[in-house]
Amino acid sequence: MLYFLIAAGIIALDQWTKHLVVNNMERGDSIPLIADVFHLTSHRNMGAAFGILQNQRWLFIVITIAVVVGIVYSLIRLGKKQPRASLALSMVLGGAIGNFIDRATTGQVVDFLDFTLINFPIFNVADMAITIGVGILLLDVFLEGRKSGR
Repeated sequence: MLYFLIAAGIIALDQWTKHLVVNNMERGDSIPLIADVFHLTSHRNMGAAFGILQNQRWLFIVITIAVVVGIVYSLIRLGKKQPRASLALSMVLGGAIGNFIDRATTGQVVDFLDFTLINFPIFNVADMAITIGVGILLLDVFLEGRKSGR
């Protein structure tokens, strides 16, 4: 249950921040929080990470549904037995659903976190949750592999 609450919290934070951007900024507006380093920039993405696969809305919807079903099944099976993996999966679940809501309702994902210093693609809270969750999963695989001597 805890892991589904974590996912719900990520979804809520993601949707709230996107709501603030959509209602308070015009597309393309950029507010420097740290000049030439980090800005809030209102952007829309019709593709996946780094803007790949533009205009493939239905592909993303189908894939996301399959991923969500797989993660929910895994969380039910793993639960408290593997807390690190379950935390990681809950983060990926929350992020996937956050971006899914955007794609399903408008066909595009609202992005706004813009690291201008390194010219990194603009992203959002859901993207952060997915990235951190995948990172924790990779760490878990590494640590479990070392524990079992592989």
